[in-house]
Amino acid sequence: MIHRERKKVLLVSAHPEPTSLTRQLAEQSAETLAASGCEVLHSDLYGMGWKAVFDGNDFPERLNPERLSLIDESGHAFARKSQTDDVEEEQRKLGEADALILHFPLWWFGMPAILKGWIERVWAFGLAYGFRGAGNAHRYGEGGFAGKRALLAVSVGGPAVDYSPRGINGPLDQLLFPVTHGTLFYPGMQVLPTYAVYGAARLDDAGVAAARAGWAERVRRLFEDEPIPFRSQNGGDYPDRHVLAPTVAPGQEGLGAHVALPSRVFACDGLG
Repeated sequence: MIHRERKKVLLVSAHPEPTSLTRQLAEQSAETLAASGCEVLHSDLYGMGWKAVFDGNDFPERLNPERLSLIDESGHAFARKSQTDDVEEEQRKLGEADALILHFPLWWFGMPAILKGWIERVWAFGLAYGFRGAGNAHRYGEGGFAGKRALLAVSVGGPAVDYSPRGINGPLDQLLFPVTHGTLFYPGMQVLPTYAVYGAARLDDAGVAAARAGWAERVRRLFEDEPIPFRSQNGGDYPDRHVLAPTVAPGQEGLGAHVALPSRVFACDGLG
């Protein structure tokens, strides 16, 4: 059960079709969270007409009008509170939230462009990254979003076997590593194992009901489930803060080496 203190959860959904499974799971999130006593914040990106492209128009008061440096302008705009209104509103919601749930379909092995654009514009320098102190960069387990939880609900068109350990598409958790590890854990979020529904476009009514029921159970455990045990940058596994120590995960390379308990991590919930 979710703890009874009133938590706030931001739901971000990215699908243009109101009857899609993605949108139905987002509706299920809102219902389950409200019934559990949580306050629900919403960002329906297509419904909002969210501007997906991160460009010079995001900076009304340019630091350098001659050459666009997105990092420099982002830090300048965030520090001077001169960001666009839509970005500031999303940052406000995210700042209030104890947890973030991203609802999206898997398109070309990643997030829809509109959701990627939401992250690029909202994850400002000085907010989501750019933290430093005591000589260490505060990233991968630390940073501006430390203490918040994050969870993905992903609708997948293909069958589960295609995303199995030897499946032709590759394991879903590894395909989503740039999101779970790079986008969410990088600024300090505790990231829970992904909930995936496979064969989403071909589900009948019973399949949709099963997907919603399974998802509702995951949402009820949002503040109780163990996060993915990604290795923190400043926890000692990376002596130079860049490369794993030889004694850590010896013989392992690639994504799995950066997870303390890979046998638990690389296994998504969902429908096969």
